[in-house]
Amino acid sequence: MPAASGLEPRRAAWSVLSQVRAGRPFDAALDRAVKRLTEPDRRLAHELAAGVLRSQSALDARLAPLVPRGWAGVAPALKEVLRLGAFQLTALDRVPPHAAVDTSVALAKAAAGERAGGFVNAVLRRLGRLEASGAEGGADAVEPPSNEAATDDPVDALAERASHPRWLVRRWLDRYGPEDTAALLEWNNARPRLVLQPARASIEELERRWREAGIEVTPAPFGAGLLTDRTRPRDLPGFAHGLFIVQDPAQALLAWFADLPPGTMLYDACAAPGGKAVTLGRSAGRTVAGDVSRSRVRRLALNLARAGSGREHAVVADARQPPLRPVDAVLLDAPCLGTGTFGRHPDARWRVSAEALERLRGRQAELLDAVAGVVVPGGLLVYGTCSLEPEENERQVDAFLARHPDFRREPSETFPAALTSAVGDLMILPQRHHMDGAYAARLRRAGEAGA
Repeated sequence: MPAASGLEPRRAAWSVLSQVRAGRPFDAALDRAVKRLTEPDRRLAHELAAGVLRSQSALDARLAPLVPRGWAGVAPALKEVLRLGAFQLTALDRVPPHAAVDTSVALAKAAAGERAGGFVNAVLRRLGRLEASGAEGGADAVEPPSNEAATDDPVDALAERASHPRWLVRRWLDRYGPEDTAALLEWNNARPRLVLQPARASIEELERRWREAGIEVTPAPFGAGLLTDRTRPRDLPGFAHGLFIVQDPAQALLAWFADLPPGTMLYDACAAPGGKAVTLGRSAGRTVAGDVSRSRVRRLALNLARAGSGREHAVVADARQPPLRPVDAVLLDAPCLGTGTFGRHPDARWRVSAEALERLRGRQAELLDAVAGVVVPGGLLVYGTCSLEPEENERQVDAFLARHPDFRREPSETFPAALTSAVGDLMILPQRHHMDGAYAARLRRAGEAGA
Protein backbone atom coordinates (compact mmCIF):
# COMPACT_ATOMS: atom_id res chain seq x y z
CA MET A 1 0.00 0.00 0.00
CA PRO A 2 1.43 3.44 -0.84
CA ALA A 3 2.43 5.33 2.28
CA ALA A 4 0.14 8.22 1.38
CA SER A 5 -2.95 5.97 1.26
CA GLY A 6 -5.02 6.61 4.39
CA LEU A 7 -2.44 9.05 5.73
CA GLU A 8 -4.63 12.12 6.11
CA PRO A 9 -6.85 10.86 8.96
CA ARG A 10 -3.74 9.58 10.76
CA ARG A 11 -2.06 12.94 10.27
CA ALA A 12 -5.16 14.65 11.67
CA ALA A 13 -5.22 12.30 14.68
CA TRP A 14 -1.55 13.00 15.32
CA SER A 15 -2.29 16.73 15.14
CA VAL A 16 -5.11 16.35 17.66
CA LEU A 17 -2.82 14.51 20.08
CA SER A 18 -0.06 17.08 19.67
CA GLN A 19 -2.50 19.94 20.32
CA VAL A 20 -3.93 18.20 23.39
CA ARG A 21 -0.43 17.77 24.83
CA ALA A 22 0.08 21.50 24.29
CA GLY A 23 -3.04 22.25 26.37
CA ARG A 24 -5.82 22.63 23.79
CA PRO A 25 -9.10 20.86 24.69
CA PHE A 26 -9.82 17.73 22.69
CA ASP A 27 -12.97 19.04 21.00
CA ALA A 28 -11.27 22.24 19.86
CA ALA A 29 -8.23 20.33 18.61
CA LEU A 30 -10.41 17.89 16.70
CA ASP A 31 -12.46 20.64 15.05
CA ARG A 32 -9.29 22.31 13.84
CA ALA A 33 -7.63 19.11 12.59
CA VAL A 34 -10.47 17.53 10.59
CA LYS A 35 -11.93 20.52 8.77
CA ARG A 36 -10.79 19.43 5.31
CA LEU A 37 -11.41 15.70 5.71
CA THR A 38 -14.23 13.63 4.27
CA GLU A 39 -16.80 12.30 6.73
CA PRO A 40 -15.30 8.75 6.88
CA ASP A 41 -11.84 10.21 7.46
CA ARG A 42 -13.21 12.52 10.17
CA ARG A 43 -14.66 9.53 11.98
CA LEU A 44 -11.41 7.60 11.72
CA ALA A 45 -9.32 10.54 12.96
CA HIS A 46 -11.68 10.95 15.92
CA GLU A 47 -11.59 7.24 16.74
CA LEU A 48 -7.78 7.13 16.57
CA ALA A 49 -7.11 10.21 18.68
CA ALA A 50 -9.74 9.39 21.31
CA GLY A 51 -8.65 5.76 21.40
CA VAL A 52 -5.03 6.68 22.08
CA LEU A 53 -6.03 9.02 24.90
CA ARG A 54 -8.28 6.38 26.47
CA SER A 55 -5.61 3.66 26.32
CA GLN A 56 -2.36 5.61 26.61
CA SER A 57 -0.94 3.85 29.66
CA ALA A 58 -1.65 0.39 28.25
CA LEU A 59 -0.14 1.35 24.89
CA ASP A 60 2.98 2.72 26.57
CA ALA A 61 3.33 -0.52 28.55
CA ARG A 62 3.29 -2.49 25.29
CA LEU A 63 5.71 -0.18 23.52
CA ALA A 64 8.26 0.50 26.26
CA PRO A 65 9.91 -2.98 26.25
CA LEU A 66 10.43 -2.67 22.49
CA VAL A 67 12.53 0.52 22.71
CA PRO A 68 16.17 -0.49 23.37
CA ARG A 69 17.25 2.87 24.79
CA GLY A 70 14.20 3.36 26.96
CA TRP A 71 10.74 4.83 26.45
CA ALA A 72 11.60 7.99 28.40
CA GLY A 73 14.17 8.95 25.77
CA VAL A 74 11.71 8.91 22.85
CA ALA A 75 10.78 12.37 21.58
CA PRO A 76 7.18 13.37 22.43
CA ALA A 77 6.20 13.68 18.76
CA LEU A 78 7.40 10.14 18.04
CA LYS A 79 5.65 8.78 21.13
CA GLU A 80 2.37 9.98 19.65
CA VAL A 81 3.19 8.34 16.30
CA LEU A 82 4.04 5.06 18.03
CA ARG A 83 0.87 5.18 20.14
CA LEU A 84 -1.24 5.74 17.03
CA GLY A 85 0.40 2.78 15.32
CA ALA A 86 0.14 0.58 18.39
CA PHE A 87 -3.54 1.44 18.87
CA GLN A 88 -4.29 0.36 15.32
CA LEU A 89 -2.30 -2.85 15.71
CA THR A 90 -3.84 -3.84 19.04
CA ALA A 91 -7.39 -2.43 19.01
CA LEU A 92 -8.62 -1.96 15.43
CA ASP A 93 -9.09 -5.32 13.73
CA ARG A 94 -10.33 -3.68 10.53
CA VAL A 95 -6.98 -1.90 9.97
CA PRO A 96 -4.45 -4.20 8.24
CA PRO A 97 -1.12 -4.31 10.14
CA HIS A 98 0.83 -3.11 7.11
CA ALA A 99 -1.44 -0.04 6.86
CA ALA A 100 -0.91 0.79 10.54
CA VAL A 101 2.87 0.47 10.17
CA ASP A 102 3.29 2.19 6.79
CA THR A 103 1.22 5.25 7.70
CA SER A 104 3.03 5.54 11.04
CA VAL A 105 6.40 5.43 9.30
CA ALA A 106 5.27 8.17 6.91
CA LEU A 107 4.14 10.30 9.88
CA ALA A 108 7.44 9.77 11.66
CA LYS A 109 9.46 10.77 8.58
CA ALA A 110 7.39 13.93 8.20
CA ALA A 111 7.83 14.78 11.89
CA ALA A 112 11.49 13.93 12.43
CA GLY A 113 13.19 12.60 9.27
CA GLU A 114 14.28 9.30 7.74
CA ARG A 115 15.95 7.86 10.86
CA ALA A 116 12.77 8.42 12.84
CA GLY A 117 10.86 6.50 10.18
CA GLY A 118 13.24 3.56 10.48
CA PHE A 119 12.93 3.59 14.28
CA VAL A 120 9.11 3.60 14.20
CA ASN A 121 9.13 0.87 11.55
CA ALA A 122 11.31 -1.40 13.71
CA VAL A 123 9.29 -0.90 16.90
CA LEU A 124 5.87 -1.36 15.31
CA ARG A 125 6.89 -4.37 13.22
CA ARG A 126 8.12 -6.09 16.36
CA LEU A 127 4.87 -5.23 18.13
CA GLY A 128 2.96 -6.58 15.14
CA ARG A 129 4.86 -9.88 15.30
CA LEU A 130 4.17 -10.16 19.03
CA GLU A 131 0.47 -9.46 18.47
CA ALA A 132 0.29 -12.03 15.67
CA SER A 133 2.07 -14.72 17.67
CA GLY A 134 -0.12 -14.03 20.68
CA ALA A 135 -3.26 -14.34 18.57
CA GLU A 136 -2.11 -17.62 17.02
CA GLY A 137 -1.20 -19.11 20.40
CA GLY A 138 0.51 -22.47 20.67
CA ALA A 139 3.49 -23.67 22.62
CA ASP A 140 5.98 -21.71 20.51
CA ALA A 141 4.08 -18.42 20.66
CA VAL A 142 6.02 -15.41 21.86
CA GLU A 143 4.42 -13.87 24.93
CA PRO A 144 3.48 -10.26 24.19
CA PRO A 145 4.42 -7.54 26.68
CA SER A 146 1.99 -7.45 29.57
CA ASN A 147 -0.84 -4.95 29.42
CA GLU A 148 -0.57 -4.46 33.16
CA ALA A 149 2.02 -2.73 35.27
CA ALA A 150 5.06 -4.75 36.32
CA THR A 151 4.07 -4.45 39.96
CA ASP A 152 2.21 -6.33 42.65
CA ASP A 153 0.24 -3.21 43.52
CA PRO A 154 -3.35 -3.75 42.27
CA VAL A 155 -3.95 0.01 42.10
CA ASP A 156 -0.99 0.47 39.75
CA ALA A 157 -2.15 -2.45 37.61
CA LEU A 158 -5.71 -1.15 37.40
CA ALA A 159 -4.60 2.42 36.67
CA GLU A 160 -2.33 1.26 33.86
CA ARG A 161 -4.80 -1.17 32.34
CA ALA A 162 -7.55 1.48 32.29
CA SER A 163 -5.20 4.41 31.49
CA HIS A 164 -6.21 6.63 34.42
CA PRO A 165 -4.10 8.57 36.92
CA ARG A 166 -3.17 6.34 39.85
CA TRP A 167 -4.16 8.89 42.50
CA LEU A 168 -7.69 9.06 41.10
CA VAL A 169 -8.04 5.28 40.88
CA ARG A 170 -7.00 5.02 44.52
CA ARG A 171 -9.58 7.65 45.56
CA TRP A 172 -12.33 5.89 43.65
CA LEU A 173 -11.43 2.47 45.06
CA ASP A 174 -11.60 3.89 48.57
CA ARG A 175 -14.97 5.54 47.88
CA TYR A 176 -16.76 3.12 45.55
CA GLY A 177 -15.01 -0.23 46.03
CA PRO A 178 -13.47 -2.48 43.36
CA GLU A 179 -16.62 -3.40 41.41
CA ASP A 180 -17.99 0.12 41.05
CA THR A 181 -14.55 1.53 40.26
CA ALA A 182 -13.99 -1.04 37.52
CA ALA A 183 -17.39 -0.14 36.05
CA LEU A 184 -16.55 3.59 36.18
CA LEU A 185 -13.23 3.04 34.40
CA GLU A 186 -14.95 0.91 31.77
CA TRP A 187 -17.55 3.64 31.21
CA ASN A 188 -14.84 6.26 30.82
CA ASN A 189 -13.10 4.17 28.16
CA ALA A 190 -16.24 3.48 26.11
CA ARG A 191 -17.20 5.60 23.12
CA PRO A 192 -20.04 7.96 24.12
CA ARG A 193 -23.12 8.49 21.97
CA LEU A 194 -24.45 11.85 20.89
CA VAL A 195 -27.31 13.08 23.11
CA LEU A 196 -29.73 15.75 21.89
CA GLN A 197 -32.11 17.87 23.96
CA PRO A 198 -35.20 19.77 22.80
CA ALA A 199 -34.91 23.55 22.48
CA ARG A 200 -37.36 25.23 20.07
CA ALA A 201 -39.19 21.97 19.38
CA SER A 202 -40.63 19.33 21.68
CA ILE A 203 -38.89 16.01 22.12
CA GLU A 204 -41.85 14.32 20.40
CA GLU A 205 -41.51 16.55 17.34
CA LEU A 206 -37.75 15.96 17.16
CA GLU A 207 -38.20 12.20 17.34
CA ARG A 208 -40.83 12.30 14.61
CA ARG A 209 -38.68 14.49 12.29
CA TRP A 210 -35.59 12.33 12.68
CA ARG A 211 -37.37 9.03 12.24
CA GLU A 212 -38.98 10.38 9.06
CA ALA A 213 -35.48 11.28 7.86
CA GLY A 214 -34.26 7.74 8.55
CA ILE A 215 -32.27 8.74 11.65
CA GLU A 216 -32.53 6.21 14.44
CA VAL A 217 -32.97 7.65 17.94
CA THR A 218 -33.68 6.11 21.34
CA PRO A 219 -34.65 7.70 24.66
CA ALA A 220 -31.79 8.71 26.95
CA PRO A 221 -31.77 7.52 30.58
CA PHE A 222 -34.61 8.99 32.68
CA GLY A 223 -36.12 10.43 29.50
CA ALA A 224 -33.46 13.14 29.43
CA GLY A 225 -33.07 13.62 25.68
CA LEU A 226 -32.57 11.39 22.64
CA LEU A 227 -29.58 9.19 21.83
CA THR A 228 -28.32 8.78 18.28
CA ASP A 229 -25.38 7.11 16.57
CA ARG A 230 -24.94 10.12 14.29
CA THR A 231 -21.83 12.17 15.07
CA ARG A 232 -22.41 15.57 13.40
CA PRO A 233 -25.23 17.61 15.00
CA ARG A 234 -25.11 20.20 12.20
CA ASP A 235 -26.22 17.56 9.70
CA LEU A 236 -29.40 16.70 11.64
CA PRO A 237 -32.72 18.25 10.56
CA GLY A 238 -33.57 21.25 12.72
CA PHE A 239 -30.05 22.26 13.81
CA ALA A 240 -29.95 25.56 11.91
CA HIS A 241 -33.35 26.53 13.30
CA GLY A 242 -32.36 25.83 16.90
CA LEU A 243 -34.82 22.99 17.39
CA PHE A 244 -32.32 21.13 19.62
CA ILE A 245 -29.03 21.39 21.46
CA VAL A 246 -26.32 18.83 22.20
CA GLN A 247 -26.26 18.12 25.92
CA ASP A 248 -25.59 15.08 28.11
CA PRO A 249 -28.58 13.76 30.10
CA ALA A 250 -26.86 14.67 33.37
CA GLN A 251 -26.81 18.37 32.48
CA ALA A 252 -30.40 18.29 31.26
CA LEU A 253 -31.43 16.63 34.52
CA LEU A 254 -29.80 19.45 36.48
CA ALA A 255 -32.38 21.81 34.96
CA TRP A 256 -35.16 19.50 36.18
CA PHE A 257 -33.54 19.33 39.61
CA ALA A 258 -33.33 23.15 39.79
CA ASP A 259 -37.15 23.20 39.60
CA LEU A 260 -37.40 26.95 38.97
CA PRO A 261 -40.90 28.46 38.90
CA PRO A 262 -42.07 29.93 35.57
CA GLY A 263 -41.14 33.58 35.18
CA THR A 264 -38.06 33.35 37.41
CA MET A 265 -35.39 36.02 36.93
CA LEU A 266 -32.22 33.90 36.61
CA TYR A 267 -28.50 34.67 36.69
CA ASP A 268 -26.46 31.85 35.11
CA ALA A 269 -23.06 32.81 36.46
CA CYS A 270 -20.73 30.50 34.46
CA ALA A 271 -22.97 29.96 31.47
CA ALA A 272 -20.80 29.08 28.46
CA PRO A 273 -21.40 27.25 26.20
CA GLY A 274 -25.05 27.86 27.10
CA GLY A 275 -26.87 24.54 27.26
CA LYS A 276 -28.37 25.09 30.70
CA ALA A 277 -29.22 28.72 29.89
CA VAL A 278 -31.19 27.50 26.86
CA THR A 279 -32.99 24.82 28.87
CA LEU A 280 -33.79 26.96 31.91
CA GLY A 281 -34.51 30.02 29.77
CA ARG A 282 -37.47 28.30 28.12
CA SER A 283 -39.58 28.98 31.24
CA ALA A 284 -37.64 31.81 32.92
CA GLY A 285 -38.85 35.40 32.80
CA ARG A 286 -35.36 36.55 31.86
CA THR A 287 -31.92 34.93 32.01
CA VAL A 288 -28.64 36.81 32.32
CA ALA A 289 -25.99 34.37 31.08
CA GLY A 290 -22.49 35.43 32.01
CA ASP A 291 -18.96 34.14 31.55
CA VAL A 292 -15.58 35.67 32.32
CA SER A 293 -14.05 34.69 28.94
CA ARG A 294 -14.83 36.94 26.00
CA SER A 295 -14.22 34.14 23.48
CA ARG A 296 -16.51 31.78 25.40
CA VAL A 297 -19.20 34.45 25.54
CA ARG A 298 -19.05 34.75 21.74
CA ARG A 299 -19.81 31.03 21.51
CA LEU A 300 -22.47 31.41 24.22
CA ALA A 301 -24.17 34.22 22.32
CA LEU A 302 -24.22 32.19 19.10
CA ASN A 303 -25.82 29.24 20.87
CA LEU A 304 -28.43 31.46 22.52
CA ALA A 305 -29.22 33.13 19.20
CA ARG A 306 -29.63 29.75 17.50
CA ALA A 307 -31.62 27.86 20.13
CA GLY A 308 -32.69 30.26 22.88
CA SER A 309 -36.11 31.71 23.61
CA GLY A 310 -35.02 35.33 23.11
CA ARG A 311 -35.16 36.03 26.85
CA GLU A 312 -31.53 35.00 27.46
CA HIS A 313 -28.86 37.70 27.37
CA ALA A 314 -25.14 36.90 27.12
CA VAL A 315 -22.71 39.15 28.99
CA VAL A 316 -18.98 39.17 29.69
CA ALA A 317 -18.82 39.13 33.47
CA ASP A 318 -16.69 37.73 36.29
CA ALA A 319 -18.92 35.80 38.69
CA ARG A 320 -16.77 37.04 41.56
CA GLN A 321 -18.26 40.47 40.81
CA PRO A 322 -21.85 39.73 39.73
CA PRO A 323 -23.07 42.32 37.19
CA LEU A 324 -26.65 42.67 38.42
CA ARG A 325 -28.96 43.40 41.33
CA PRO A 326 -30.39 40.57 43.45
CA VAL A 327 -32.47 38.12 41.43
CA ASP A 328 -34.88 35.25 42.12
CA ALA A 329 -32.39 32.49 41.32
CA VAL A 330 -28.70 32.00 40.61
CA LEU A 331 -27.15 28.99 38.89
CA LEU A 332 -23.46 28.48 39.58
CA ASP A 333 -22.25 25.63 37.39
CA ALA A 334 -18.78 25.95 38.83
CA PRO A 335 -15.41 25.29 37.20
CA CYS A 336 -14.35 21.87 38.42
CA LEU A 337 -12.03 18.93 37.87
CA GLY A 338 -14.56 17.37 35.49
CA THR A 339 -14.03 13.80 36.65
CA GLY A 340 -17.62 12.96 35.74
CA THR A 341 -17.02 13.67 32.04
CA PHE A 342 -13.94 11.58 31.27
CA GLY A 343 -15.96 9.38 28.92
CA ARG A 344 -16.90 12.38 26.78
CA HIS A 345 -13.55 14.18 27.15
CA PRO A 346 -10.79 11.56 26.84
CA ASP A 347 -8.03 14.13 27.24
CA ALA A 348 -9.25 15.46 30.59
CA ARG A 349 -7.88 12.59 32.66
CA TRP A 350 -4.32 13.58 31.71
CA ARG A 351 -4.76 17.19 32.88
CA VAL A 352 -6.11 16.61 36.39
CA SER A 353 -4.04 16.55 39.57
CA ALA A 354 -4.49 16.66 43.32
CA GLU A 355 -3.04 20.17 43.28
CA ALA A 356 -5.59 21.31 40.69
CA LEU A 357 -8.37 19.85 42.83
CA GLU A 358 -7.26 21.97 45.77
CA ARG A 359 -7.01 25.13 43.65
CA LEU A 360 -10.48 24.56 42.22
CA ARG A 361 -11.95 23.93 45.66
CA GLY A 362 -10.76 27.37 46.73
CA ARG A 363 -12.07 29.02 43.58
CA GLN A 364 -15.47 27.38 43.96
CA ALA A 365 -15.77 28.66 47.54
CA GLU A 366 -14.90 32.17 46.36
CA LEU A 367 -17.51 32.04 43.60
CA LEU A 368 -20.19 30.68 45.93
CA ASP A 369 -19.61 33.48 48.43
CA ALA A 370 -19.79 36.08 45.66
CA VAL A 371 -23.00 34.93 43.95
CA ALA A 372 -24.80 34.31 47.26
CA GLY A 373 -25.07 38.08 47.63
CA VAL A 374 -27.25 38.45 44.53
CA VAL A 375 -29.90 35.96 45.64
CA VAL A 376 -32.99 37.79 46.95
CA PRO A 377 -34.36 36.82 50.38
CA GLY A 378 -36.41 33.70 49.77
CA GLY A 379 -34.58 33.10 46.49
CA LEU A 380 -32.66 30.05 45.31
CA LEU A 381 -28.98 29.34 44.67
CA VAL A 382 -28.32 26.20 42.61
CA TYR A 383 -24.71 25.02 42.82
CA GLY A 384 -23.51 22.32 40.42
CA THR A 385 -20.42 20.60 39.03
CA CYS A 386 -19.60 17.81 36.60
CA SER A 387 -17.22 16.32 39.18
CA LEU A 388 -17.33 13.13 41.24
CA GLU A 389 -15.06 14.49 43.97
CA PRO A 390 -16.60 15.23 47.42
CA GLU A 391 -14.37 18.28 47.99
CA GLU A 392 -16.03 19.99 45.04
CA ASN A 393 -19.51 18.73 45.84
CA GLU A 394 -21.17 17.91 49.15
CA ARG A 395 -18.22 19.06 51.26
CA GLN A 396 -18.11 22.34 49.37
CA VAL A 397 -21.80 22.91 50.05
CA ASP A 398 -21.45 21.92 53.72
CA ALA A 399 -18.67 24.49 54.12
CA PHE A 400 -20.74 27.16 52.35
CA LEU A 401 -23.73 26.57 54.63
CA ALA A 402 -21.47 26.84 57.67
CA ARG A 403 -20.31 30.27 56.42
CA HIS A 404 -23.81 31.37 55.37
CA PRO A 405 -26.40 30.38 57.99
CA ASP A 406 -29.06 32.33 56.05
CA PHE A 407 -29.03 29.53 53.42
CA ARG A 408 -30.29 25.96 53.81
CA ARG A 409 -30.58 22.89 51.62
CA GLU A 410 -33.94 22.52 49.93
CA PRO A 411 -34.22 19.25 47.96
CA SER A 412 -36.43 19.17 44.88
CA GLU A 413 -39.85 17.64 45.55
CA THR A 414 -40.32 16.47 41.95
CA PHE A 415 -36.92 14.95 41.14
CA PRO A 416 -36.31 11.15 41.00
CA ALA A 417 -35.03 9.85 44.35
CA ALA A 418 -32.78 7.39 42.49
CA LEU A 419 -30.61 10.34 41.42
CA THR A 420 -30.29 12.07 44.80
CA SER A 421 -28.07 11.63 47.83
CA ALA A 422 -29.20 11.00 51.38
CA VAL A 423 -29.46 14.77 51.98
CA GLY A 424 -31.35 15.43 48.75
CA ASP A 425 -28.56 16.68 46.50
CA LEU A 426 -28.44 15.60 42.86
CA MET A 427 -25.82 12.85 42.60
CA ILE A 428 -25.31 11.16 39.22
CA LEU A 429 -22.62 8.48 38.89
CA PRO A 430 -21.66 7.24 35.39
CA GLN A 431 -21.14 3.63 36.46
CA ARG A 432 -24.62 3.44 37.98
CA HIS A 433 -26.74 5.80 35.90
CA HIS A 434 -25.10 5.43 32.45
CA MET A 435 -24.51 9.11 31.73
CA ASP A 436 -21.96 11.76 32.66
CA GLY A 437 -21.39 12.32 36.36
CA ALA A 438 -22.92 15.42 37.92
CA TYR A 439 -23.67 16.99 41.28
CA ALA A 440 -25.98 19.82 42.35
CA ALA A 441 -27.51 21.29 45.49
CA ARG A 442 -30.54 23.61 45.86
CA LEU A 443 -29.83 26.25 48.50
CA ARG A 444 -32.70 28.43 49.68
CA ARG A 445 -32.02 31.83 51.22
CA ALA A 446 -34.01 32.74 54.33
CA GLY A 447 -36.69 35.42 54.20
CA GLU A 448 -39.38 36.30 51.72
CA ALA A 449 -38.82 37.53 48.19
CA GLY A 450 -39.02 41.30 48.04
CA ALA A 451 -38.46 41.66 51.79
